[in-house]
Amino acid sequence: MTTQLLATELANLIQESKRKHNDLRQAAEKSLDELKSIRTTSEAPLAAELAQRVNFVNPFIIACGTKNTKFTSIAIVCLSRLILVGALPWSKLSPVLEALREATSAGLDVQLKILQALPTLLQNYSNDIKGDLLVTALNICFILQTSKNGVVSNTSAATLQQLIMTIFEKVTAEDKSTSDTEIVGEAPTGNGENVQLRAAAMDAHRVFKDICLMTENHRPEYLRFTGLQQTFGLELIESVLSQHASLFLVHTEQAYTLRTRVMPFIIKSLNGKPNFATSVRLVRILYTMLKKHLSILPSEGGDALDALTQLLDQDTAIWRRALCMEVFRGIFAEPTLMRRIFTLYDAKEGERNVLKNLTATFVRVSTEKPVVIGLGHQSTIPAADPYANMGASSDQAMLESSGVTGIIGGSVNEGHNTGISSQWSTVRVACIDQLDKAEPPSIPESYVYALTLSCITSLSEGLAKFILPLTVPGDGRSRKRAAKRQDTGRDSPVPTEASSTETAGEKSVNTSSLDRSSSFKKNPVPVNPLALKDHPLYTDVRTCADIIEECWPAILATCSTFLYAALDSEYYHGLVRAFQKFAHVAGLLQLSTPRDAFLTTLGKAAVPPNVFTACLNTGSSKPAVSSPTAETPNTILSNARGLLSVENLVTPVGAAGERQRQASIDASATPQTINTRNLLCMRALLNLGIALGPTLSSSWSIFLETLQQADFVLFTNGKTAGRIPIVTKVSDSKAEAEAAGLLASFSTEIRAVETAASRLLESTVDFPNDAFVEIARAVCHLLDYQLEPPSEQSAQPRSPIPPASPAAGVRTTSAQHRKVSGLSVTAPSGPNQQDQFALAKIGDLAIINLDRLLLYPPDVSGWDQITSELIRVLGTGTISAPVRARGADILVRLVLDAAKAISSQDDETRARAQLRILECLRDSLGPMQEENRSASVTTYATDVEIHKIILEGLKDLLDECGESLLSGWNVIFEIIDTIFIPRRIDPEGDSDEPHGLTTRSSKLIRSAFSSLQLVCSDFLSSLPKSCFLILVDTLYKFCSQDDDLNISLTTVTLFWDLSNFLSRKNKTLPITNNLVGGFDDASLVEKASHAEDASSDAALWMLLLIRLTTVTTNDRLDLRNSAIQTLLRIFDAYGDQLTPEAWSICIKVVIFRLIASIEAELRELDHPDCDEKTRHDWHDTAVVVLNGISSLLSNYLDVLTAHPTFNSYWQQLLGYFASLLDLQVLEINTATFKALTQMLSHSQSGSKQNFNKTTIDLAWDLWARGIPIASSGTPDKPSDNQNCLLAYVAALRDVYRLIQDDLTVERIRRMLTLLREVMETATPGAFIADIDHATPLQSQVLDILKMLRTDIPGAPSALIAQTSEFVSLAFTDGGNAANQRTTQKRTYVAMSKASMVILQSLVQSHATDTDIYNNGALRTALAALSKPIVSKYQFPIITKSEQPWKQATKSAIAILGATLSQLIALDIPRSMLQDMWHMIVVIANGITNADCEAPPDRVNISEDEDFDIASFIKLRELIIPSLGAEVVPDKTRKLFAESLFRISIIHTPAPAESSIIYGKDGGDVVGLSNLYKTRRGRTIDSPPSKRSRMAYVCLDELFSLVASHDETATPQITVQPPTPRFPPPMPSSGNAASEPPRVLRIRLARTAAPYLILRAALTLRTYVADQPLRGRMPQPLSQRKELSRILERLVELKSEPEAIPDTPNVESDGRKHLLRLYPLIVGATRVSAASGDVDISRLLTEALEIVGTELGV
Repeated sequence: MTTQLLATELANLIQESKRKHNDLRQAAEKSLDELKSIRTTSEAPLAAELAQRVNFVNPFIIACGTKNTKFTSIAIVCLSRLILVGALPWSKLSPVLEALREATSAGLDVQLKILQALPTLLQNYSNDIKGDLLVTALNICFILQTSKNGVVSNTSAATLQQLIMTIFEKVTAEDKSTSDTEIVGEAPTGNGENVQLRAAAMDAHRVFKDICLMTENHRPEYLRFTGLQQTFGLELIESVLSQHASLFLVHTEQAYTLRTRVMPFIIKSLNGKPNFATSVRLVRILYTMLKKHLSILPSEGGDALDALTQLLDQDTAIWRRALCMEVFRGIFAEPTLMRRIFTLYDAKEGERNVLKNLTATFVRVSTEKPVVIGLGHQSTIPAADPYANMGASSDQAMLESSGVTGIIGGSVNEGHNTGISSQWSTVRVACIDQLDKAEPPSIPESYVYALTLSCITSLSEGLAKFILPLTVPGDGRSRKRAAKRQDTGRDSPVPTEASSTETAGEKSVNTSSLDRSSSFKKNPVPVNPLALKDHPLYTDVRTCADIIEECWPAILATCSTFLYAALDSEYYHGLVRAFQKFAHVAGLLQLSTPRDAFLTTLGKAAVPPNVFTACLNTGSSKPAVSSPTAETPNTILSNARGLLSVENLVTPVGAAGERQRQASIDASATPQTINTRNLLCMRALLNLGIALGPTLSSSWSIFLETLQQADFVLFTNGKTAGRIPIVTKVSDSKAEAEAAGLLASFSTEIRAVETAASRLLESTVDFPNDAFVEIARAVCHLLDYQLEPPSEQSAQPRSPIPPASPAAGVRTTSAQHRKVSGLSVTAPSGPNQQDQFALAKIGDLAIINLDRLLLYPPDVSGWDQITSELIRVLGTGTISAPVRARGADILVRLVLDAAKAISSQDDETRARAQLRILECLRDSLGPMQEENRSASVTTYATDVEIHKIILEGLKDLLDECGESLLSGWNVIFEIIDTIFIPRRIDPEGDSDEPHGLTTRSSKLIRSAFSSLQLVCSDFLSSLPKSCFLILVDTLYKFCSQDDDLNISLTTVTLFWDLSNFLSRKNKTLPITNNLVGGFDDASLVEKASHAEDASSDAALWMLLLIRLTTVTTNDRLDLRNSAIQTLLRIFDAYGDQLTPEAWSICIKVVIFRLIASIEAELRELDHPDCDEKTRHDWHDTAVVVLNGISSLLSNYLDVLTAHPTFNSYWQQLLGYFASLLDLQVLEINTATFKALTQMLSHSQSGSKQNFNKTTIDLAWDLWARGIPIASSGTPDKPSDNQNCLLAYVAALRDVYRLIQDDLTVERIRRMLTLLREVMETATPGAFIADIDHATPLQSQVLDILKMLRTDIPGAPSALIAQTSEFVSLAFTDGGNAANQRTTQKRTYVAMSKASMVILQSLVQSHATDTDIYNNGALRTALAALSKPIVSKYQFPIITKSEQPWKQATKSAIAILGATLSQLIALDIPRSMLQDMWHMIVVIANGITNADCEAPPDRVNISEDEDFDIASFIKLRELIIPSLGAEVVPDKTRKLFAESLFRISIIHTPAPAESSIIYGKDGGDVVGLSNLYKTRRGRTIDSPPSKRSRMAYVCLDELFSLVASHDETATPQITVQPPTPRFPPPMPSSGNAASEPPRVLRIRLARTAAPYLILRAALTLRTYVADQPLRGRMPQPLSQRKELSRILERLVELKSEPEAIPDTPNVESDGRKHLLRLYPLIVGATRVSAASGDVDISRLLTEALEIVGTELGV
C-alpha cells in the first residue's frame, strides 16, 4: 500500500511539475524509477530498502521548498508516509525537518499533517533526533502554535506537549540504560557545581529551561522561538512536573531549574495578582511541586506556602482565596505531605511556622464574615435566599478577577444564602481544575468556609488514621493491615459517614462507636504511641504530637466558630467528627492540654451556657411571681467567656451585628433546651470518654459535669425537644424540612446518649485502680460545691495551663461554665436535680466496679472515697431532703450488691468484706447520732427518713446474704440498737428497769425490728455466743417500748424463737435448785456469758424466762396475754428436755404463781365499782392462762404423773377450776371446760391409764352436774353461749372415753338428754348460716352420735332413726322450710349432709341386723335420702361444696350396695320388700331425671350429668337383674322402664308425638301402629336435651334390657362371696335367688321392649317426616348422631325372643324388633337415598338385609 501511494504521488508530482520546476520533475522521475526497481511490496522490507536510497526523498524536500501549495501537499503526504513506516534515511532527517518547517506556511491540511507526523518522527527516530534536530522539530510546533486558526493552534499545542513528554521519556529510558552513552555536556546544579549530562538529559534540561524562560517572557537559550503564550507555557511546565515528577528528584540540574526559575517565577507571579487563567495554572504548578518536589525545594516550598497563606489571609478576591484553599485542602488530604511540611518548617529551630500560621489564618478566615456563615450563639440550619443571585455585579467580578489593586471585594448582598450547605457552598468543578475558563466562575461566598471545614476534617482524619492503629497492643503488621481496611483503630469513637439520604436523624456520631463485647475487660488500656520509641514510625508519631501541640489552639478556635455557625447536617456531622478525632488523637498521645480544651469546648456545645443559664433562671422563677421585665443577675455567667470564645473572636458590627444581638435577645426570651445537635456533641463527648477513659485522669470532670448539666436541662424542660433554629427568617422549605427532621429524631438521639453514658460508666471496669480512683474522685467532686462553701479556686481549672497558650481562656471558660450551678443559689430545683444525677452516677460507678471495690484494699480501690462521700451527703443537714434520701438509697444499693457479689469468695475474703460493708452501714448513721446535731424539724424528719432507709437496707442485706454472713453480727445489733436513745445514768445511782424505752422515732421501730426478726427466725445458728446476751437485751428493749404495740407483741414471739433454738441446741438443760436457788440477773448473766460452762445455756434460758415473766406484768392487755402465751409455749416446746425435777421447779416458780396472781386479780375486780373494760380485760387474761396451762400440763401429763407430787398438783388444779367456775363468768366457764377437755384428752385409758377411777368419777361429776351458767347478759339480749356449750359438749368426748367401759343405756340416754338440752338452750350465735358448714355445736352433737357405742341392743335402730330425722330436717316441704330458715341463720343443710354420711356408716355397719329391716329403719333411711335426690335442682339452696342431692346419691348407692344382698338373704316380709324396691326405683329415676328448664345459678349441668351417669351405672350394676324378681311388682318395673324411655328422648318431639310419649297409654306397643303413619314434616330443628349424654345412657340401657343374654354361650364365673346380683340361693318365698337369672332378664326385657320399639320408631318417623323438607341439606348434627346411634344399635341388637311377641307369619328369634320397625325402615331408606346421606343409607340397608334374612329372602 505504501508503494502504490508513493508511486501515485510521485506520478502526480511529475505531472504537475512539467511546465516549471524542472529539477523537481527530474528528481521525482528518479525516485519513481527507484521505487519501481524495488521488487518487494511488503512494508518492512520496503521501508528498509528505501532507507538505503538516500536520494529517494529529494523530490519531496524540493517540493516543500517551492512554496507551491500543490507540491507541498503532495510532499507532506509522502513524507508522512515515509515517517510512519520508518523509510527515511537518517542522513536526510535534517533536510526533512527543514522541509517540514518551510511547509508550515502552507494550508490547513498540510499544517495538520505536519503536526501529525512530528510525534511519529520523534518516536521512530528517537536516537537520531537530538540537539539541533530536536530544536527544529520543536520550532515547527512553536511556529504552528502561533497560527490564528484555532484548530491548528490547539493541535500544535497538544503536539508540542506530546513532543516534550517524549523528550522526558527519553531521559527516563536513558537513565535506565546501562550502555556507556557519550557525555554531551554539563549543567549547573547550584553552589558553583556542574553535572555532566548525556544527550537526552541535556536536551530535556535545555528544553525545560527554555520553556521556563519563555514563560517568563525571556529569550530562550536553546530554542529558536519567542513569544510563547504564558498560560501555555505554564501548562507545559505543569505537564512535565506532574508526569515526570520522579525525574526532577534524581536530576539535580532539573531541580536547580525549579529552584532558580520556576519557584521564584510562580511566587512572584502570584504576588502580582494575575488573572484567573494564569492564577489557576500557577497554583496548579505550585501544588504539584509542593506535593511531589518539596524535598528538593525546602526553602522555596516554605516561601510558596507563605505566599499562599498570605493570599488567603489578605486577598479580597473570592476566587483567588478559593484557589489557595483548594491547594490547602489537597495538602491536608495527604497526611504524609502534611507531616513533611511540618517537619521541614515548623519542627525545625529557626524555621518559619508554616502549618501553625496556616491554621491561625483559618481562624481569621472563619470569623471575617460572620453573617455569611450565620454565626450566632448556637448552631443553626442554613437558609437559602431566593434572591441571592439576582444582584451580583459583573463589573465587580471583572475587577476582582483582573487583580486591580485597591479594589475591595464586594460585600455580602442584602439577598444572600446564609450558612454553609452542600446545596450552595460547593462548586461543581473546583477552581483549580477550571483550565478552560478565562474569567473566574461564580463562586459562592461560603465556599471558602466550606473548604476550611474540609481542611480541618482532613487534618483530623489524617492524624486519626495514623495514630489510632498504633495504640492497639499486638502485632504491628496485623495492626497496619487492619488500619488499611478501616479508618479508625482501637475502638475509635469517630462518627460514621452520613448517608446521602440523611434527613432528620443527624446521623452524626457513630452509634456503634465501640466494638466492645459484653465484657469490657477484653480491651486493655490504649498504648501511648509516644512511648514506642523503638517503633519505626516513632518519628512520625512525634511529628503528629508536635502538630497537635502547635496547632491545636487555632484548630480549636476554628472549630468553635463553626460549631456556632449555620451548617447543614452533612457539614455539622463532619465538623463534630473532626472535633472528635482530633480530641481522640490528642488523648491517645496523652496531650492533656489540647485534649481538655477540645473536650471542654465539645461539652459547651453539648450544653450551651445560654441554655443552662436559661434553665437555672427558669428554675429560680418557678416558686416566685416573676415580673415581666426581670433583669438577668450579674453573676459569673455573664462573663463566662474565654479568649477563644466565639463571642470574643467575632464582634459583628453594623446592621448585621445588631440583627445578631437582637436574635440573641429573642432566643433568650424563649424557653431554652437542648436540641438534636447538642445531643450529637454530647454523644461524641461520651464516645471520647469511652475511648480515652483510662488516660483521662482529672479530666473526667469535663464529661461528668457536662452530663450533669444536660441531665438538669432535660429535667427542667421535661425532655422537651429543642428545635434547631433556621439562621434567617427567609422561607426555605428545605431548611424547614431539615429542622423538622432533626426535631423528630430527638427521642432517638436521647436514647443513644443514654446508651453512650451507660457504656461510659461500664467501661470503667477495665481501668486500673489509679485511673478508677480518678474517675471516682471526679464523680464525687460533682457534689463538692454543696458540701463546701464556694471559693475562687473552685472556678479555676484543676490542671493549670500556661497563660501564653490560647487554651487558657478556653479552660477558664470551662471551669466557670461547669461550676455555675454551684454558685447559683436562686434555683432550688437546680442543685437538687444535679445532686440527684451525681449521686446516681456514684451509685452506678460503684455497682459496675463492685469486684474492684471489694477485692482490693478500701483506700486503693476507691471504696473509702465513694462510701465516705455518700455518708457525707446523707449525713449533712444542709443538703435537701431528696438528695440525702437518694444518697441513702444508693449507699444501701451498693451495700446490698456488694454483699451479693462477695458471696462467692473464700471465707477470709468474704469475712473481711462483710465487716467492711456492715461498718459502712453503721458509720452512715454516725452523723445523725451526734448529741450536738441540729434539732430543726426539717433536719429531724430527714434524719428519720435516712435512718429508716439504712435500717431497711440492713433488713434486705440480711434477707439476701444472711446465710453467708461470717462476721459483723455485733455491728448488726449496733445498727438495730441505734433507734433507742441511750439512757442517762441517774446521778443518784438509781437504775430502774427500762419500762417504755425512748426511741428516736416511732417510724424507725418497724424497720429495725424487721432485721431483728429476720435474725431470730433465720440466723440464730450463725450468731456467735457473745451476741446472744445482746440479743436478749435487744428483744427486751423492743418488747418494752410503748410506740408500737404490734412490735412488742411480735417481739414476744421472738423470745420463743430464741428458746426454741436453745432447746434444739441442747438435749437437756441442767436446771436444778442450785442454778435458780438464789438467782438474780447478775448471776445469771455471769453464768450465761461463760460459753465453756455446761450450764451457760441453761442460765441463758432462765434469764430469757425471767425477762419474759417481767413482761407478763405489763398493763397492756394484748402484750401481757401474748407474754403469758409465749411463756407457756416455751415450756411446752422445751418440756421434752426437762426432767421431772426441772418441771417441778418451773411449775412452782412460774406456773402456779401465774395462776394465783390471776385469781387474785379477778377477785379484786369482783365489785360493782370496777371498770367494765378492765374487768373484761382480766377475764381475757384468765382465759389465756387457763388455755395455756391446760395445754402445757396436758402435753406433759405423763412426765408430771411420774413425779410423786402429781396428786397434789392435780388436786390443787381442780381446786383452781372449781373456784373459777364459781365466779359464773361465761368466758372463764368456757375456758375451764376447755382446759378440762384438753387435760382429759391426754390421759391414757386401758391398761396404761394414769387416772384412777376416783379421778375419773370426779371429772364425770363435774361435767354431769349441769349446763354451765353465766351471770352476765340480759333477758333482752342474752349472752352468746355457743362457745361455752361447745366446750361443755367437747368435754363429754373425753369423759365418755374414760367411762365407756362402764357405759350403760341409761348413761347414753342421759347424754342424749343433755345434748338435746344443749341444742334447746343454745343461742343463735354469730354463725351466719349452716348451708355449707354445720355450726360447731351441730358438728359436736353429730360427732357424739358417731362416737356412741352401738353394740348395746337397741342402740343401732335408735341411732338410725334419729340420724334419718336429721337427714330429712332440711328437706321438709320440698326445701321451703329450709329456705325460710335461711333468714333465721339456720337451714340444717350442712347438718343434713353430715347426717347422710353418718347414716350411711350406721347402715353399712349394721346391714346384717334384721331389726333395722323389720322395724322400718332402713325404709325410713331410703325415704329420707330419696328426697334430695328427687328434688335435685328444685331444691332452692345451693351450697358451695358438694350439693346435698349428690351426697344423698352417694350414700344411697353405698347403702344399697350393703343391703341389697341382705334383702334377698334375710327373711323379710314381702310387703316390706316391695316398699323397699319401690324406693329403690324412685331413687334410680331420681338419678336419671333432672329439671333443667330453670336450674339455679352456679350449677354446672355437664358435671352433674357426668355424676348422675356414673351413679346410675353403679346403681344399675346393683339392681339388674334383681329388679326382674317375681317379688318386685310389675308397676315398679314399668316405672323404671318408662323413666328410661322418657329420659332417653334427646330432641323435643312433635306435638303429635308428645301425646304418645307422655299420654296415659303412651307405653303400649299397640300405639306403634300410629307411628307407621307419616306425620307432617317440620323445618324447625329442636335443640338437643341439656342432658343428652344421660339420654344416650338411658337409651343404651333400654337396648341392654331387651338384649338377649344367652347363658349357655357365655362362660359362668362363680364369684365368692356372693354379689348382690347373684346371691346364694336360700329357701325364701318370692326371692330372686330362687329364680334363674334368665327368668329375671326375661321379665325385664318384656317390660322394656315396648318402650325400646317406641323410642326407635319416634326417631325414624321424625327422619322420614322432616328430612325430605331439607332436600340435599344435611340433617342437623345432633339428630343425625341420634339416628346413627339408634340404627347401629338396632342392627347390632339381638333381642330376647320372649320379650317381643311374634310377627304373624314370620319366625324370628333375635330380630323381632326390626320386623316391628320394618315400615319405618323402608320409608327412611327412601328418604336417605333422596337426600344422599351415604352413612345413613348404609345402616338402613344393613337393617333391611337383616329383615330380608329373617323373612327368608
